[in-house]
Amino acid sequence: MLIRARVVLPMTSPALAQGAVRVEGARICEVSRAADLLPTTGETVVELGDAVLLPGLINAHCHLDYSTLRNAIAPPSGFTEWVQRINSIKRQLSDEDVLEAIRRGYAEARRFGTTTVCSMAAFPDLIPELPPAPLRTWWFYEMIDIRHRITSEEVVAGALSFFDQSQNALTQFGLNPHAPYTASLLLYRLARACAQQNGMLLTTHLSESLEETAMFADGNGALHQFLEGLGRPMHDCGHDTPFGWLWRNGAIGKGWILAHLNDLRASDFSLLETIAPEHFPHVVHCPGSHAYFKHPHFAFTKLAGLGVNICVGTDSLASTDSLSLLSELRRLQALELGLSPEDLLHTITLAPARALRQEGQLGCIAPGALADLIAIPFTGDPEEAAAACVAYPGVISWMMVDGKISGLEAV
Repeated sequence: MLIRARVVLPMTSPALAQGAVRVEGARICEVSRAADLLPTTGETVVELGDAVLLPGLINAHCHLDYSTLRNAIAPPSGFTEWVQRINSIKRQLSDEDVLEAIRRGYAEARRFGTTTVCSMAAFPDLIPELPPAPLRTWWFYEMIDIRHRITSEEVVAGALSFFDQSQNALTQFGLNPHAPYTASLLLYRLARACAQQNGMLLTTHLSESLEETAMFADGNGALHQFLEGLGRPMHDCGHDTPFGWLWRNGAIGKGWILAHLNDLRASDFSLLETIAPEHFPHVVHCPGSHAYFKHPHFAFTKLAGLGVNICVGTDSLASTDSLSLLSELRRLQALELGLSPEDLLHTITLAPARALRQEGQLGCIAPGALADLIAIPFTGDPEEAAAACVAYPGVISWMMVDGKISGLEAV
């Protein structure tokens, strides 16, 4: 198949005017100007016309299973209040509610150009009941041992047995020790060992709120009081920041995908400065959720200056209003005026591809890459294409996932 468009935006090279991309099976095999890439005998030609062809977008952190909870929780006075409310709602959800939420989440993500999604699985036992994934999906198995009702070892064993029976073509798996306030150091270490042994990715929620930082660094605050009341052992509190506590104790390390890092203290940056850039974890910032909770300004410039790989995700519809990654970029753009449109697109293409160990496979249009592509209407000059993509508020009407063209009706 040969796909032609007014502009091809490869992300790894400058925008290409009147470009063409040849796809064979599930992969891109050639990228060039349309005048230099002629169709072969019998080859299907897709004429996108006035459009930008760019890599499918990658959502590095979301919760598809909360996709029916838009506006269900009014902005809370604090993070702990939201945790209590979401836990109450989760206890009332039926299996059918969760499966419907995932279906809706997929549909909304696809509507706005996402072709790869990293979703935290709070209800992992339901994943085998889903039809084949319509988008490329990493399910991260949520792991919690907050009150030790089951041992950390049993949590890990359950995750691994789940993965053994839950495979399909577009689905992969990782481990998600939920957060330092719900997962013990032992559980983090076991997850890390199992992931290394089985070649899986690791993610966690970390330094998400002022209340989490107060719990660990100061041994006080609303989250500390709430969890102590639930019977959580609090011996790990009052010593270090959440990031410092996990990193210095060997619970997290190179290659981890850290969601949020909304509240970092000076000691966290001092610690980061001692880490070689090649050993940095990846970071996912969720601008909509960040604004919903009124977190302090996210340290994008400072983290990027250290060389941290920063991705953008949506988080869940329980704390943001849309699963549109382009909408998230516009929120970020309004606060980080120094970021170019190309910089912004990097956070939902090349950066998450790197975090997923998919460099050269996802997030770019290049020979050998997987054929995950989207088209955005555009009539301007090539140098304006990236800005037009970031600004585009509409629905993505043309998408290709794994070499197959997907219409809106397909999800």
